[in-house]
Order: sequence, then structure tokens, then C-alpha cells
Amino acid sequence: MNIFKNKILLVTGGTGSFGNAVIGKFLKFNLKEIRIFSRDEKKQDDMRSYYKNKKIKFYLGDVRDRFSVDIAMRNVDFVFHAAALKQVPSCEFYPMEAINTNILGANNVISSAIKHNIKKAIFLSTDKAVYPINAMGMSKALMEKLIVARSRDLKNSKTTICATRYGNVMASRGSVIPLFFKQTKKNNPITITSPNMTRFLMSLEESVELVLEAFKNGKNGEIFVYKSPACTIENLAKAILKITKTKSKIKYIGTRHGEKLFETLVSQEELLNSKSYKKFFKILPDNRDLDYNKYFHKGRVSKLKDSYTSHNTKRLNVDEIIKKIKKLNFSNK
Repeated sequence: MNIFKNKILLVTGGTGSFGNAVIGKFLKFNLKEIRIFSRDEKKQDDMRSYYKNKKIKFYLGDVRDRFSVDIAMRNVDFVFHAAALKQVPSCEFYPMEAINTNILGANNVISSAIKHNIKKAIFLSTDKAVYPINAMGMSKALMEKLIVARSRDLKNSKTTICATRYGNVMASRGSVIPLFFKQTKKNNPITITSPNMTRFLMSLEESVELVLEAFKNGKNGEIFVYKSPACTIENLAKAILKITKTKSKIKYIGTRHGEKLFETLVSQEELLNSKSYKKFFKILPDNRDLDYNKYFHKGRVSKLKDSYTSHNTKRLNVDEIIKKIKKLNFSNK
């Protein structure tokens, strides 16, 4: 992509699995420099040893600390914000930590990006931000609200801020697929919450594709959402049992703190103000001000569509799940 030629990219949370996937893709472009910003010096050192690439520079810091963000942001052209607390149960027990990282930390990145005239900053969100019932989803929902609200003041700015929203990214760190493989490797039972629970499935490659779309065409306040297929947790477990050919059984343990039976990627209300493309939705920001009399003389009734959920999207069967997992080249890890 020519927009990245000789430019500097900053990736917050760049030592995570998603950050690694983005970096692997961006190294194929003619970037001048890729900056990895994170608080984990061990993972930074591991990454430095793995890539051995002079274009990758490492910045130790935390998105909670605006000063460290500002240091990493100097002379940067593009930002991808992936730093977050992502584990639902952890955020349920420590909601203030989710607020500090996912909301206040994101606001630090937004403020720093505007201050440093960043061309475009893309923020990573989650399906759990839609109709949220857990602290992780609530914090990400407020992050999205921050992006939309702050973008209203950027009409004459050089900076564009927008977001991408995902379901489960397959085989990412902390996700269920690595756990299931680990359990079968030890011939332990595969522990699943509820057989009818559904989740979206997308590969890291697909998630990066959406990031690139947002970098290329995103405008202020827009949210890009990938049209992911889904599966039941039970069928996902059955697929991994077939791949590994182990003697492990399935054990039902019930839902954990803050879990839903199904996830929603785009709400009914958002679909009223969205554009649908072949592979993704684009949710447009509501840029009216609070004086609604300027916009309406009469009340308006809009017919709601069904939300885009993991229950009503394309449902993958066991064989289709196996095919998707094998494309990850993960089962041999």
C-alpha cells in the first residue's frame, strides 16, 4: 500500500498476538519504521530476537501514562491501537483496571495522536462492546464512544481517528482454541461453557485485512466490522477432537463471569446508520449536535433490522471449522 511508503507506524500493544499479526503484514510494505509500544520488556526482547529487523523499534511504556505515549508518538505518521485488557473474567474482577487501560488509556492515545498531527489512528474494538453486559465490553463500548465524540472536533484537523470491531480472532493469545489444543495434548477433557453458545470466528489474516481497509478508506468516527461466520462452542470442540485424534472428552462447566450465550457485531440501531459491503459493514458516526430542532420538524420512525449476531450469521459445521483451523497452521504447534 503506497500510503505507508517511507512512513512511521506505531503499534500499541504490539507484542500481543494481534500486534504480531499486524507487524508481520506491515513488514511487507515499504515502511520507514515500525514502533512497538508495550509495557512487557520480556515480550519485546523475544520479538526483537525473532524478527531481527532494523525497521522495528521498541518503546517501553504504558497507554495509561500519557508521557510515555507522547514519547513514542513523536514523528509518527500512522497509529494502530491494540493495547487493551481483553480477558472478560479478569475485567469482571478488576473493572477499574479495564477503565484505566481500555478507556483512559485509549483517550491518552487519541489526545497524543491529535497533538502530534498523526495522519490516521485505528483503534481495535470487540463484539463485546455491543449490548455489553461485562466490564470488558463496557470499557470497549466507551472507547468507541470516545472515538466518535473526539472525531467531531477534527473537521479541520490533519488527524483521522476510527475503529475496527471484531469477534473472536482464532488462535490469538488467551483465546479458546489454544486452550482446547493444550487440553487434548494432555488427554484432559475439553472444558466448554455451554454447547449452544455461539461465537464469531475470524482468522488473524482476515482481521489484518480489515485494519488495512480502515487505514486506506476510514473517515473520522467510522467503525469497520468484518462479516464473520460463527459456530457453536460444542462444534468447535468436536472439530479439535477430530483434528487431534485424542481420547479427550467434552466436559461442560457452565458460563463464566460476564459471558453471553451469543455475541453481536452490529446492533439493530447501528444497522440503521451503516453501509454494507461484501466483506464488512461500515458504521457511520452520528454527527448531529444536541439541537435536534435543526434536523427534524416531525418525529421519525425507523424500522429496525435484526442485529448481526453469532446466532443469525452463517453457522459453520464441524468440517468447515476444521478447514478454517487448518488454514491457521496452528494444530501442529
